[in-house]
Amino acid sequence: MKVLYICTHNRCRSILCEAISNTSSGKLQARSAGSQPVGEVHPLSLKYLAQKGYNVEGLKSQSWDEFEDFEPDLVITVCDSAAGESCPLYFSKSLKVHWGLEDPSKLEGSEQDKAEAFYHTIELIEQRVSALTAISEKNLSQEQLKNELLSLGAS
Repeated sequence: MKVLYICTHNRCRSILCEAISNTSSGKLQARSAGSQPVGEVHPLSLKYLAQKGYNVEGLKSQSWDEFEDFEPDLVITVCDSAAGESCPLYFSKSLKVHWGLEDPSKLEGSEQDKAEAFYHTIELIEQRVSALTAISEKNLSQEQLKNELLSLGAS
């Protein structure tokens, strides 16, 4: 299953999802993009992904315009502002769902506080990716897939 994770700036949450999806599962082909990418991945995203054993090579902040030919089966928005945006027409055949995730890169506090926030977000993504992988193996129709995703708490 081809999955595109979208977050407005494509520097933290969508990057975490891409790395976890591509490393955790041979069943998902994941990419991430932003509607208004900042052009660089948040350094703590790379740090904590690497500490958890995820491959961070090749991760970059990029525009969803670069994925016109990707043709994802599933587009997942991970921040509320991206969920409210209209996706480009070339994603019209893709199923769209929202996984609301708090942004750990915006947390102010000690290094320990930041690490805990990133690890919590990574753990939540791991759980959702594991469930998504199991669902992707069922060869469901788009409507059945949407219903299964809604049962995960996606909207």
